[in-house]
Amino acid sequence: MVFFDSKQTKYEQVAVKSADAIEEISGKLKQEDQYDKLMNSVLEGDKQQIDNGKLILESINQGVGAFTPDIMMQNLVKNYELTKNMYGERIIRQLTNYSSNYVEKNINIPEFQREIKKNIEENTKKLENENLVTKEGMITDEGIFLSSLVLYTEELNNLIAKGFGEKRKKEKEFHGDKEDYTNFKKTRYKDIAIRQTVKSAIRRGHTEIIKEDIRLYNRKSKGKISIIYALDSSGSMKGEKLATAKKAGVALAFKAIQEKNKVGLIVFGSEIKNIVEPTNDFMRLLRNLTTIRASMETDIAKTIKKAIEMFPNKKETKHLVLLTDALPTKGTEPKEETLKAVSIARNQGITISAIGIKLDAEGLKLAKKITEIGQGRLYKVTDLGKVDKIILEDYYSL
Repeated sequence: MVFFDSKQTKYEQVAVKSADAIEEISGKLKQEDQYDKLMNSVLEGDKQQIDNGKLILESINQGVGAFTPDIMMQNLVKNYELTKNMYGERIIRQLTNYSSNYVEKNINIPEFQREIKKNIEENTKKLENENLVTKEGMITDEGIFLSSLVLYTEELNNLIAKGFGEKRKKEKEFHGDKEDYTNFKKTRYKDIAIRQTVKSAIRRGHTEIIKEDIRLYNRKSKGKISIIYALDSSGSMKGEKLATAKKAGVALAFKAIQEKNKVGLIVFGSEIKNIVEPTNDFMRLLRNLTTIRASMETDIAKTIKKAIEMFPNKKETKHLVLLTDALPTKGTEPKEETLKAVSIARNQGITISAIGIKLDAEGLKLAKKITEIGQGRLYKVTDLGKVDKIILEDYYSL
């Protein structure tokens, strides 16, 4: 059949002999799509996904290897207090759907045991369905990504509430902020301070502006800094201490990189567990901070020696921040080895600050020697909520 429209355009109708059914294809999203989905969930305030991210982050901080409902249930029944110390209250609450105190009071009731076992299995299955954990309960890359986003957004909101602060150094900078004024030299027109130039000419009784009257903005920069955050991940840092130290690392990385400086990371215990050379790659630092787990002893001397290797061989400010809650315990003479490493670092132009979380008297004594030799600052932390503020204060002091 042939027909025409209102503009006399000729169309031909074609008969369709048969039509095939549309085949519905099922399968998982590509990893990039899954990451976008998770990011949108966090940015849009999806409570369930944010809670999932917090749950995974808590499991990492507590050193929980995998989400295994049967093992968790057995531990809850066998020794509740020990299990609470192992998993932490958030994990128990989110997987059982009951507060930690309520679980403790009713854990010996058979009907309650059956109910919370069912809840743990269902909640773990939800994590698996979201591709946040595997069938074996191991955290996936998507799970790590989600927990990284939650860590970042929580700390960023915290920093915004507290205020970032500003810092300045005295070196002149072509593109820095306009601060003081200086005499004329060859420069850009935008650097001429018009009002100050006119005032200068009037004071000198000139009817026309001459070269000697021209005043320029003296721009000042923040200076180039490479800073390495050395985080103690020994067993005593497990839980809240480690969670707080991670958030402080996020604060430092975010602010320093925002100001065009570089940040590195050393995760240490009895051995150097992980390193990131000074970089401006914030997401790389965020992922490495997120995945830190606590274990074993402390070797600060080895950490300082590693930091010396990692700093760039450039003329710039080089600063190491040590965050720890204990004395060095690794080595034949750990204190002496630590102070020797500090001296070597200082001779290499590296300053060292120490953030001591609830250190005892002996620990504070050593930390004081470290900062005296390293010409840095010593911070004694009794309130974990102030660690991020302290680490930014140290950064601004450089």
